[in-house]
Amino acid sequence: MTETTAGTDWRAWQDSWDRQQEWYMPDREERFRVMLDMVEALTGPAPRVLDLACGTGSITKRLLDRFPDAVSTGVDLDPALLTIAEGYFAGDERVTFVRADLTDPAWVRALPYDTYDAVLTATALHWLRAEPLAALYRQLGGLVREGGVLMNADRMKDGSTPRIDAAERAHRHAAMDRAKAAGALDWAAWWDLAAADPVLAAPTAERFALYGEHAEGDTPSADWHARTLREAGFAEARTVWSSPSDALVLALR
Repeated sequence: MTETTAGTDWRAWQDSWDRQQEWYMPDREERFRVMLDMVEALTGPAPRVLDLACGTGSITKRLLDRFPDAVSTGVDLDPALLTIAEGYFAGDERVTFVRADLTDPAWVRALPYDTYDAVLTATALHWLRAEPLAALYRQLGGLVREGGVLMNADRMKDGSTPRIDAAERAHRHAAMDRAKAAGALDWAAWWDLAAADPVLAAPTAERFALYGEHAEGDTPSADWHARTLREAGFAEARTVWSSPSDALVLALR
C-alpha cells in the first residue's frame, strides 16, 4: 500500500458500497446468508473460493467472517472497486485479487489455483450477454472441483408473470424513493463521491472509460441459468432462493 492510500478509510468505503447496493436490493444479506449456508453444507467450513466479479469483496468479507479458515480469490476488471477491495483486505494472506476480463478466455491463467471448491458471484453477471455468459459457465465447469459448487445470485427475469412483476417493481421503487429522500446514496451519487476522492479519482475515471455508465448485458431466467449450467458440465442445478425480482441458482459439479 502506498503512502497516499495508507490513510484511506477502506472500511468506510466498503460499508458505503454495501449501503448503496442495499438501496437497490434490501434482501441482499439474505441472499448472502443462503449462499454461505450452501457453501457450508456442500463444501465444508474451510473452502477455497473464487469470488467472481468480486467488486469491493462483499462476498469475500462475509465468507471470511463466517469461515475464518476459508481462502478466497477475487476477480474483477473494475479498477476502482478493486482498489477498495485491495485496501480493505491488505495484509490478509487468505485473500488474493486478480484483475481480469471475464470475456477473455485467457483470464483463468491469472488464477493462483487450478480448481476451487466454490465459485460465488452476486449482482454481477447481468453485465454479460447470454452467449459470453454461457461460454463463461463452460470455463467455470472446468474450474470447480468434482463435488464443488457454483452459485450466482442476480436479477433473473421470468417474463411469465407481468402483473406480479409490475407490482413488485412499483413497490420496490416506492421504497427506494423513500430511502433516497432520507439520504440514501444511489449508484450515480456513490460514483460521484468516488470520482471526487483523491485516491479513487483516477481508477474511477479509468472504470468509466472501460464501461461507460453501465454495461448492456442480459437478464435471462433462473431456468435458463440452470439449464446452461447443466450443459456446461454441472451435474445438478436449480434455484435455491428467490424473491419477486432476484434468484440464487446453485449448480453442483
